Amino acid sequence: MAGTVYALANQKGGVGKTTTAVNLAACLAEAGAKTLIVDLDPQANATSGLGERPGSPSSYDLLDGARLADVVRETRFRNLFLVPSQAELAGATVELPQREDGERYLVDALEGARGEFEFTFLDCPPSLGPLTVNALAAADAVLVPVQAEYYALEGLAQLTRSIDLVRARLNPRLRIGGILLTMVDGRTRLSADVVGEVRRHFGALVFTVQVPRSVRLAEAPSHGLPAIAFDRRSSGAEAYWQAAAELVERRRAEEVVAA
Repeated sequence: MAGTVYALANQKGGVGKTTTAVNLAACLAEAGAKTLIVDLDPQANATSGLGERPGSPSSYDLLDGARLADVVRETRFRNLFLVPSQAELAGATVELPQREDGERYLVDALEGARGEFEFTFLDCPPSLGPLTVNALAAADAVLVPVQAEYYALEGLAQLTRSIDLVRARLNPRLRIGGILLTMVDGRTRLSADVVGEVRRHFGALVFTVQVPRSVRLAEAPSHGLPAIAFDRRSSGAEAYWQAAAELVERRRAEEVVAA
């Protein structure tokens, strides 16, 4: 069975995109699935969140024609692999639009990932610039972390329009693989209202599990650890275990429909 490439995308920053990429990947890897994270954010938070140092070879080299096998690193976590970021990746946002077919550089670079990895997560920067467009062009599906706060629906509407454009111009197979509500504070009316609105508008696309606000989840990246390695009994770690299981079930259901 071919692996699946997921882009983690939301043009709004601070919604838990990198946290979701790192923790979903860590849970799936611990469960036995060979899993890859490609850090496409010049800030390199997914790289440091796994306790790795940014640097070459990196996703910048991948965008410059390097083979995937030459830029992948093993991490200290079994079954979990990484293509790190580096500061020079910021220059790609200027260089890619100047190249012929600059929106599709990741398509060929990641083609081999489906045969090597069961799950590949592309951690995108908080914008809909050239790096994110490259990720959407190469991905099978988009995972959208959404913070339970006031502007969530507005940002989701903008993102779905962008996904429709990419599907029409670059990647007709692209689909929304799921919307994951993050930083949910069950004590506030605002969180409950936003959760209700997102579920009402997007229905079955929304994950059943919600990721709560969690101090331990916020602390884990500073130790270079996924939540399950930092404090597996924390509410955040438990939520990502459930989200990983739900992602597997969603993928199975899609395969049955496709068959």
